[in-house]
Amino acid sequence: MAGSASAADGRSGSTSAADGRTGSVPLAGGTSGSGPAAGVTSGSAQAPGGTAGSASVADATSGSVPAVDGASGVERSKPLHEPDPYSTPPYGEPGPWAPAPPVQHPAATPAHGTATGAVPHAPVAPGMEGPHAPAPPPSAPSVSPPPGAVPDPAFADAPPPAPRAGQGQHPAAAAPAYDTAPHAAAPATAAAPAAPATTPSDPWAGPTAPASGAEPAADPWGRYDPWAAAAQHHDAADRAPGRRRRPAAMVLVGGALLIALVSGGIGGAVGAHLERNGGVGTVELPQAGPEAAGRDPDSVAGIAARALPSVVTLHVSGSEAAGTGTGFVLDDRGHILTNNHVVEPAGSGGEITVTFNSGDTAEAEVVGRDGGYDLAVVKVKGVTGLTPMPLGNSDNVRVGDPVVAIGAPFDLAGTVTSGIISAKERPITAGGEEGDASDVSYVDALQTDAPINPGNSGGPLLDARGRAIGINSAIRSADSGSAESDGGQAGSIGLGFAIPINQGKRVAEELINTGKATHPVIGITLDMNFTGDGARVSAKDGDGGPAVTTGGPGAKAGIKPGDVITAVDGQRVHSGEELIVKTRAHRPGDRLELTLERGGKETKVSLVLGSSGGD
Repeated sequence: MAGSASAADGRSGSTSAADGRTGSVPLAGGTSGSGPAAGVTSGSAQAPGGTAGSASVADATSGSVPAVDGASGVERSKPLHEPDPYSTPPYGEPGPWAPAPPVQHPAATPAHGTATGAVPHAPVAPGMEGPHAPAPPPSAPSVSPPPGAVPDPAFADAPPPAPRAGQGQHPAAAAPAYDTAPHAAAPATAAAPAAPATTPSDPWAGPTAPASGAEPAADPWGRYDPWAAAAQHHDAADRAPGRRRRPAAMVLVGGALLIALVSGGIGGAVGAHLERNGGVGTVELPQAGPEAAGRDPDSVAGIAARALPSVVTLHVSGSEAAGTGTGFVLDDRGHILTNNHVVEPAGSGGEITVTFNSGDTAEAEVVGRDGGYDLAVVKVKGVTGLTPMPLGNSDNVRVGDPVVAIGAPFDLAGTVTSGIISAKERPITAGGEEGDASDVSYVDALQTDAPINPGNSGGPLLDARGRAIGINSAIRSADSGSAESDGGQAGSIGLGFAIPINQGKRVAEELINTGKATHPVIGITLDMNFTGDGARVSAKDGDGGPAVTTGGPGAKAGIKPGDVITAVDGQRVHSGEELIVKTRAHRPGDRLELTLERGGKETKVSLVLGSSGGD
């Protein structure tokens, strides 16, 4: 094309570098001055495209400098050894033989610092002239040297090595020959032909791809660019995995530590708040809703609900002692049944206060009491609307029947406990604090495991229908070998004893009607020191009189001193206490059948019980 000189990329304007920048700039590798270009023959150069005109300048600068093989005759310095065809770098610092990526140029790269003239072009093959000349190939991007990099002066004048076989220009284009003759500078206005792309002889420029279908230039120097290798070395060092991961790992570790510290602080603050304030919100626990107040009448709750209005607590005080016990209402006139040892501290001038289940209180007085049965009846004054306790039948009780005990253990009024009947007709004696044994009570008792403690004395023992079948009187403690009234401080161990209600009813009626109770008697005196099996009739009574009362039931039946009674109505007795208990379980006038041993022979006698006044 006619006009100003054009760069290899075909853009019009002033002399341009291979990278297409416009303006008047010295091309890389050249110095200011006038002189022949490297490898350019004298005369006008013909463009590969066949267009006549001035030579196209791609790497030319003005000024005069020696050529590569210049006429000055200065011998160029050569490399210390031939180029390594395997591109193996030497050990030590990077140098001119350091490895570099393949750099392919269509023409040989002149030595560093050498001014170049017009770019030689291969002759145009026949048939390729005219407007159909092949378009120049795209130029590869240039690689800029790192800041401050300077070419190695030791190899500035080194000639390029001979081309290898199979490399070089397209077969149709001849490789330019080095010319030692000086040439005139190519006109700056020569048009650049549309020839295969050439790149400026710039040591900083990157590789340029050959034209389509063309083979690489047969010049190993054309593939070498030490500064591009240095730049690549720096880029690879910057991209080293260790150098990139080290800051990232430090950032990750620092971030994790920061998160852990913040989380720990927040967790500690939240935990302290929850511990001090009992949680985030108000705690509401699940609970059953309201239910009907009624219970099965035969359940413990149902029995207690019916019986508690009839149970009272007694507080007794006298001149020498005081105590607490329990009782239950017998009728609507205010008669209350309890134990003799409960009211005994009041004596003849003490006070008895009755507290009802409703909390009302009333004063009471003793109607009658009997130490042999350990029973007493008191009466409250000025009280109406009482609820009598229904009475059961103790003869109907069987072992294993459920029972409920109500009382005021340790002055805890209205205490309800439950258990079963453990045994029947258990002969027990209680009391005996008096030296003459006048306070000993003999009871053919009901045994229960319902807890009975001090304060339960005189309270009712109820059956499954809420009827009184006994009067709680005594317990067996762990530190005593016999039953004792529960007026002491010993606790329950599951051995409680109650006076059968049949006996209590008879005694209560006598105490209410006459003020005293009668005792059934056989009319004999027993030897309480006998250790054999049974109850032996003493030789004499305590006053030295006869052991068998004259005209009494025993004398009429033929009982004699020294006889041993072994059974009552067919039930074995093993001691004098048991015989008394069995006898007092009956009413005066009841008939008994006794089994006797006399002189090694066993005989049976029948008698009707007599009566003696109570004390």
